[in-house]
Amino acid sequence: MTTQQFQDLQSQLVRCWQGSETFVPDSTQGNIQERDIVVIPSLSFPQRELAKITGYTHYEERQLYTLIQLRNPHTRMVYVTSQPLHPSIIDYYLDLLPGIPSSHARERLLLLSTYDYSDKPLTAKILERPRLMARISQALRSDQAYMVCFNATGLERELALKLGIPLYAVNPDLLYWGTKSGSRQLFAEAGIPHPDGSGLIQTETGLAEEIVHLWQRNPNLQRVVVKLNEAFSGEGNALLDLRPLTEVQSWPEPSQVIAITQALSQMQFQAPQETWESYRERFAELGGIVECFLEGRTKQSPSVQGQITPIGQIEIISTHDQILDAPDGQIFLGCSFPAAEPYRLMLQKYGLKVGEQLARQGVIGHYGVDFIARPGEDSDTWDLQAIEVNLRRGGTTHPFMTLKFLTNGWYDPGTGLFYSYHHRPKYYIASDNLRHANYHGLLPNDLLDIIARYHLHFDSSTETGSVFHLMGALSEFGKLGITSIGNSPEEAKSIYDQAIDVLDQASQ
Repeated sequence: MTTQQFQDLQSQLVRCWQGSETFVPDSTQGNIQERDIVVIPSLSFPQRELAKITGYTHYEERQLYTLIQLRNPHTRMVYVTSQPLHPSIIDYYLDLLPGIPSSHARERLLLLSTYDYSDKPLTAKILERPRLMARISQALRSDQAYMVCFNATGLERELALKLGIPLYAVNPDLLYWGTKSGSRQLFAEAGIPHPDGSGLIQTETGLAEEIVHLWQRNPNLQRVVVKLNEAFSGEGNALLDLRPLTEVQSWPEPSQVIAITQALSQMQFQAPQETWESYRERFAELGGIVECFLEGRTKQSPSVQGQITPIGQIEIISTHDQILDAPDGQIFLGCSFPAAEPYRLMLQKYGLKVGEQLARQGVIGHYGVDFIARPGEDSDTWDLQAIEVNLRRGGTTHPFMTLKFLTNGWYDPGTGLFYSYHHRPKYYIASDNLRHANYHGLLPNDLLDIIARYHLHFDSSTETGSVFHLMGALSEFGKLGITSIGNSPEEAKSIYDQAIDVLDQASQ
């Protein structure tokens, strides 16, 4: 399959575009077009990196929010997973649909599975099964269909070509701009503040040399952060503390490089069970970058999400403050919406700049930008430093889209707030990492019983409550996801805390 064939296929997206970031035609406008959506929730990342995330095999469930698009009676959907999903999980999402019988939506949903739990991307499993691909194709009206995924690689492009439908995601040829080194180049070209650091490094010696040069440019530097070029969620990060090596600064540069090389084995890795031996192997394979670690007692980790439409429009979708954990707060656990008011609009400004740079390169689809925010010298200002670009859907995508679909609301770029259909500002806290020893062994039906018994579900009359995801990971891993929606930040936090307290007690 040629690049030209894929570009020709992608041109069909312009016909699909309805002015909505989710391709959901507004049923009040008339002239509704039929749509067939193929959802491929594959996490097409290096499997060794995915293995660092507890229960990652169930992360295909995170895109079940797309089922809410079936509220449009003219939409049909094919949702493919590695293993069959529990019927109760599907019923749970369909029962959330506003304004349409769940039975009607169920008739327009085709669930397919590869019945393959091996540690390879879902898309690869589908490509190995010609009969499964044929069944997907038979269910589609090809001139009205498109495919969505979590992240796009050559696998997703190949599947789109074989199915003969466009892919609403970045062309894999442009994924460089979502790597750590590509992000740094993009920030520099866009004039967005970002930490001093290196370009792409391929060797251990090269890494040590770049650390020495970084230290020379920043004599008061305390720590540096090393990042695998294609890792995600902070799992590929490692910290090197330079403070025990202060005397090295006065040595000749070759001696400094030797000392830093020897110190690399003492780095603090953000992923549990990571070792220098395994990290060094991955660094040699993927390459990486090094940059100044931004110190500060008061730090926030906000992000901005945007998208570039098939017709080249750049839209800001949302901003979030991220909830991070790990030895040094670099691993994504969850988020709160919206980001804090003092820097919310600045996030949007920088997000648009990134979108403009990406659009010039020909990128379409979802993107996100992570930042570090620290108080400025003026108590009313914050210093924002861009950290990385993600050319995919992320951990903030599913909670925001869940809110959008459930409330039929809109994002106001003038304030950075989201308003429901009833013009109420909405707030939420979301996490993929509710974990407790008591959760082990709970089946989806057990969770649904707890939700109903203690009134934890989302209430459409008040547009508040909690929506749960990752239910399939509950029994085996004791892990669950949640989005708690309120009419104020305080109410969202209260709903979130109450849900956790109830789950912890009810599961004893």
